[in-house]
Amino acid sequence: MKRFLIVVFVLFCVVKVNAQTIGTTTDTINVVYITYNESSASAVICENIKSYVTISFNGAHVKVIQSADVSLTTCGEISYILSGSSSNGSFYMEGSFKATVGLKDLTLTNPNGPAINIQNGKRIEVSVKRGTTNTLTDGTSTALDAWKGCFQCKGHTEFKGYGTLNIYANYAHAIWSKEYITIKNCTINVYKAVKDAINCNQYFAMESGELNLSGMGDDAIQVSLKTEDTSVENTGNFTLSGGTINIDMTGATGSSIKVVGTKVAANTATLNIVGENTAIENVKSNVGSITLYNLLGTKIGEFDSIEQISQSPSGIYIMVTNQNSSKIVIP
Repeated sequence: MKRFLIVVFVLFCVVKVNAQTIGTTTDTINVVYITYNESSASAVICENIKSYVTISFNGAHVKVIQSADVSLTTCGEISYILSGSSSNGSFYMEGSFKATVGLKDLTLTNPNGPAINIQNGKRIEVSVKRGTTNTLTDGTSTALDAWKGCFQCKGHTEFKGYGTLNIYANYAHAIWSKEYITIKNCTINVYKAVKDAINCNQYFAMESGELNLSGMGDDAIQVSLKTEDTSVENTGNFTLSGGTINIDMTGATGSSIKVVGTKVAANTATLNIVGENTAIENVKSNVGSITLYNLLGTKIGEFDSIEQISQSPSGIYIMVTNQNSSKIVIP
């Protein structure tokens, strides 16, 4: 009987360990599969990239470190496919090469931080898998360092796919990107955001899909200017070339769309705004006085907005604003 109990105990320990074991597969390449199971999570890594990815677990909080050796000449871009459910979990990823994060029927709540936190400054494709419904929720606690969004990304964020993403942001923005945000095909629903529903730098561009924004405390969409590295893309513009955006400003104190640059909505797209404040605000004054020089140091002129600069002749210039200088290209 004593021996039997020992065996049972050992088997129980193995099961507990396996709940967070990192397995491998040869069925595909360049993919990491992460599955959440309420209080725990597990991962399966393709054999060809296991030396390029380090994964650690704290319950259902998953931390992924992508090796600096990842490049086109080594393994190429890695995809992380997230699925399952947890009421106390998160996904954190950092690296120095572009990556894809796939959402496949994922329900993830982090009571003490962002549900998804991508500290990778490169292009991040967020693939909302076809036919799936995914829900992200963050918490209100400030026990950890303050975060900017329920979904936050340090890089260029490209939302794609034919699935649905729902977001409930209880601390700050629903979606925050340090670089640009683009949307194609997928449906994104923001049901709550203490601050902005969407907040990004560089620019916002939507090609297709559906974006439904409500429950914001401040702006629905805010596009700022990344002044430390201004280029032709970093114009602070909002562009809606296709798809549908529905904004409900009920209870919000900010603007429906706040941009530093220009707002362009094509006739083939739909922009519906309802609520107490439907204003579209252009905050050009936030940029300050802008002086433009050619590469020989000759002053071209002074401007009040990025939009005015974009009307200058094609060429490469030096832009000086608020004591910061950067090179820009006007096509």
